[in-house]
Amino acid sequence: MEEKNWNPADLLQLSGGYWSTCALHAGVKLDVFTRLAGEPRPAGELAGEINADARGLAMLLDALASLGLLAKEQGIYRATPFAEQFLSKDSPQYLGHIILHHHHLMESWAHLDQAVTSGTPISRRVSHEAGEEERESFEMGMFNLAMMLAPKIVPNIDLSGRRRLLDLGGGPGTYAIHFCLQNPRLTAVIYDLPTTRPFAEKTIARFGLADRIAFQPGDFITDSIEGSFDVAWLSHILHSEGPEGCAVLLSKAIASLEPGGLILIQEFILNDAKDGPVFPALFSMNMLLGTPRGQAYGEKEITEMLKAAGAKEVRRLPMDLPNGAGIIAGVVAEK
Repeated sequence: MEEKNWNPADLLQLSGGYWSTCALHAGVKLDVFTRLAGEPRPAGELAGEINADARGLAMLLDALASLGLLAKEQGIYRATPFAEQFLSKDSPQYLGHIILHHHHLMESWAHLDQAVTSGTPISRRVSHEAGEEERESFEMGMFNLAMMLAPKIVPNIDLSGRRRLLDLGGGPGTYAIHFCLQNPRLTAVIYDLPTTRPFAEKTIARFGLADRIAFQPGDFITDSIEGSFDVAWLSHILHSEGPEGCAVLLSKAIASLEPGGLILIQEFILNDAKDGPVFPALFSMNMLLGTPRGQAYGEKEITEMLKAAGAKEVRRLPMDLPNGAGIIAGVVAEK
């Protein structure tokens, strides 16, 4: 990566950047954006509604106004148009769930030095073992992010002629849904842990696709995958496993595909030196904190893992995606 020209001000801004993060998280937890989108009001009035200290809430609202997420005029606070769109629960583009998921990660991030020293994760409940609030924020957060990206990704992947898709580790099935909407003759199976089933089936029904998308419960490392498919979609699941787990996962996915089947891997992809882009490099530490062996992988690593599992014609699709994400495709050879 190109060397950055640092100065002390930049360094201190980086060091204290969590102040802004915590202000945002508090605003979302207290749901001030939804309330101030619906009806602008002074801090004291809002404090009474949410059982908050008026002085403390005024400080928070002023901080959020300084960040440009609220506007303040003559002591009255209102949500900005951007906050109304992305931080109000009344908006279909609400991103508060993923923000709360980030909030739930903060405690372990505060002990990153311990994880680096020990090489083991900081005790943190994984999403399927977490409390209801944490599980909802994770699942809904993944759904919200995928709903933003899937309409941009799916039309650029040609699945014409393919009839049966495996969405491995698909959670609520956002991508399976969009692939089926894009390809009217396609059916799909979402394979994920049993705890995700209620949310997946609710989401499938919401899009009117219960007759074309099924849910198969299981653990993709320890359990088998039933059925035969001609395309497999694996979105952001390799990073939860070490190389050995990835090998198992990819072998099972490819074994479920018919000859000529297409496998598609979406991940936050590091460069081959692993010193960038920034988001995948930081995300890899999130896997250090939360999983025994998970990490972000470089493009060459993913390519080699796919080839070792039996894929050929492995290539990265030409898509410009946020946060260093990319999609690597391969074709299953004759068996």
